[in-house]
Amino acid sequence: MLRGKIQNFIKEFVQGYKIENKTITDWDEPLVAFADVKDSLFLKLKTAVGATHKLPTDLLEDAKTIISYFIPFQKEIVLSNVGAKNSSREWGIAYIETNKLITNLNNCLTGRLEKSNFKSVIIPPTHNFDGRSLISDWSHKHIALIAGLGKFGLHQMLITEKGCCGRLGSLITSAKIEPTKRPNKEFCLYKYDKTCTKCIENCVFEVLKVDSFDRHKCYEICLSNASSHSKLGLATVCGKCICVVPCSFNDPVK
Repeated sequence: MLRGKIQNFIKEFVQGYKIENKTITDWDEPLVAFADVKDSLFLKLKTAVGATHKLPTDLLEDAKTIISYFIPFQKEIVLSNVGAKNSSREWGIAYIETNKLITNLNNCLTGRLEKSNFKSVIIPPTHNFDGRSLISDWSHKHIALIAGLGKFGLHQMLITEKGCCGRLGSLITSAKIEPTKRPNKEFCLYKYDKTCTKCIENCVFEVLKVDSFDRHKCYEICLSNASSHSKLGLATVCGKCICVVPCSFNDPVK
């Protein structure tokens, strides 16, 4: 079935990418999920985020399915970003190399789908947002939520069965694929039983609080890290809130 072929293709692509491209970064096996473009949550997302956020059919008229995936970082990368105020060099490199991986993956996956006469639209892995509002016209983490990859944590990031430390990608296609069932349990311990606020404790800049999140100050910190890591490439990162917390690597709620 097409669903299984796509899942296997994405997993095999990520598995072979490090060797073929001699990357510094290494990744765990990705998670792959699918969303029906007729899912009512797409309209709710557009209403919540605003007119700037696109519907799948805004980008591909005969869109049928969204392919969404999460590529987890190896634990060593996450551990490297613990402590200090600036993000680690390894964390910055992982961001840059994974964005390139996602771009290459989507290009190759699009080619495979085209051979089966399916159309696709590739979405950039990042930096597709308005510079003033900092709101994206296609939010990979919200798309991943709709596709059933996980749920949001107190830290505003998506938590999957393999944690929250990694990168998300998505692709719109005209192929009709059975959607993934969304989880009905919480992955965030704070949302589950209010026993954890580690992500807030990790945010040394006090951007993140239980009842608020200052996205503009957060982005300022990311830009500061980008400046520090400018020799590596464009690394607008921080990640302190998710390194290391109970939801960094896997689902803590059993």
